[in-house]
Amino acid sequence: MIKIIAVGKIKEQYLKEAIEEYKKRLSKYTKVEIIEVASSNLDLKDKNLMIEAKKIEPLLTAKDYIIVLDINGKQMTSKEMASMIDTVFQKYSNITFVIGGSEGLSDEIKKKANMSFSFSKLTFPHQLFRVMLLEQIYRSYKIMNNETYHK
Repeated sequence: MIKIIAVGKIKEQYLKEAIEEYKKRLSKYTKVEIIEVASSNLDLKDKNLMIEAKKIEPLLTAKDYIIVLDINGKQMTSKEMASMIDTVFQKYSNITFVIGGSEGLSDEIKKKANMSFSFSKLTFPHQLFRVMLLEQIYRSYKIMNNETYHK
């Protein structure tokens, strides 16, 4: 199973529709669960990250291979991501991706991760990023199954 834990709520209807479309496409290959955690909007970044971490921590289990999305993480091609997903599922029953809010993720959550992953050095809106992550997971499954997909 793929789990995505994301800080913040999706407000835009077009993004909700895109997320549902990729979940539907992925249902052919795996179960996908998206868990939204409320963001904290205090004036202190460290306090926000701590509050969000306390909401994320109970959602992480020993069965999870935890991948945090972080601008300083490892970058991969789509083929490398497909290979990584395939390899991880040989040892773990769940891959859990954790997407932080606008201020990122706490060091506590980053330390719990098996891997830190970056799509780019660019900064993306975290709401749009969910769609991008789902698309790349879908692309990975297409690659793993030797199925054609638009390049």
